[in-house]
Amino acid sequence: MAVLEKTSSQKAIDLENKYGAHNYHPLPVVLSRGEGVYVWDVEGKKYYDFLSAYSAVNQGHCHPKIVNAMTSQAQKLTLTSRAFYNDMLGKYEKYATEYFGFDKLLPMNTGAEAVETALKICRRWAYQVKGISENDAQIIVCENNFHGRTTTIISFSNDPVARKNFGPYTQGFIKIEYDNLKALEAALESNKNVAGFLVEPIQGEAGVYVPSEGYLKAAKALCEKYNVLFIADEVQTGIARTGRLLATCGNCSCENKNCSGTPEVKPDILILGKALSGGAYPVSAVLANDAIMNVITPGSHGSTFGGNPIAAAVAMAALEVVQEEKLAEKAYVLGELFRKKLNEYIENSSIAKLVRGKGLLNAIVINDTEESDTAWNICLRLRDNGLLAKPTHGNIIRFAPPLVMTEDQLLDCVSIIVKTLKEFEK
Repeated sequence: MAVLEKTSSQKAIDLENKYGAHNYHPLPVVLSRGEGVYVWDVEGKKYYDFLSAYSAVNQGHCHPKIVNAMTSQAQKLTLTSRAFYNDMLGKYEKYATEYFGFDKLLPMNTGAEAVETALKICRRWAYQVKGISENDAQIIVCENNFHGRTTTIISFSNDPVARKNFGPYTQGFIKIEYDNLKALEAALESNKNVAGFLVEPIQGEAGVYVPSEGYLKAAKALCEKYNVLFIADEVQTGIARTGRLLATCGNCSCENKNCSGTPEVKPDILILGKALSGGAYPVSAVLANDAIMNVITPGSHGSTFGGNPIAAAVAMAALEVVQEEKLAEKAYVLGELFRKKLNEYIENSSIAKLVRGKGLLNAIVINDTEESDTAWNICLRLRDNGLLAKPTHGNIIRFAPPLVMTEDQLLDCVSIIVKTLKEFEK
């Protein structure tokens, strides 16, 4: 078959099933084009994208400014490796560090790579700065976390699907309950070898679990008290998704007058990915101040593609779009409207229990067990009705549309969701 030959949805699915590893269970829809908040399948049917590639496409599909930056740079220089300097990386590092308020940026490609990088920085800081004996450093993590699927990361996951038959696991992690300050303080107080606390400001994969008001600020204060690094994984929650530039939003530049949720927290180490490129290219980054980042020296960490010229150009364009189009502010306003409208329906619903989230990162909890297929079937019907979403944890449907959505489009999507839920009411 010629590469550019037109295919049907079933043919495309059959090809993946035959020639690809079965490490995903996609919703049965085959997409071939995207623009803004919309995607089209190979047969030409249009859908609202209500997942945004797990919040990677915050700026909308194929944003012209981002695509132009990518194609323009691709025609000049794509990759040098870090064996040489290139004329884009320094510009990007300056732009991004000033944008987020840190001294240094270490560029990587994927979210999981960035998390691994942050763990290495934290451990080296523990030995060289805090004075913990080598190989004794511990990092506190939260139950039901999702930071990726590398061997080290699944070592501190409690997801049996991600962990089973992938051992032996990496040591050096302490698991505590999410949103539990007493558990955090107990872990800090009882172990002098704790180097860091790695946390998602909102647990996305766990079902968009939003912590209690003030949790992040209090957790950061505890980390400061015990000289422990506060590491924020904002791969999914960052870049305007939750109604502010960052969910932690310490020293941010979004100028969002509606920033009224979680109090400001400045992470010691910030992890970014996904929408850092607007979904156009694999770009991730770890940011920290000199006192922490300077433990990284030549040869101690690296990536052939990390910091390549295309990534630098794309990331700067993606961040410019966030500011120019006021996407944090839009996410805040539209998120409030989304939850208000869904809550009005849920008051008298037997199929939907609650809606929760911040900004345009939200989830509906379906009134069924995690083992049921009800949420999956609802997503299939949503697809039939022109909206794409995906379940997480069995009975939870995550909703995360591109932040470029208009109010009219959002209300249209709410009507599709409500119409679909009504078909499942008992």
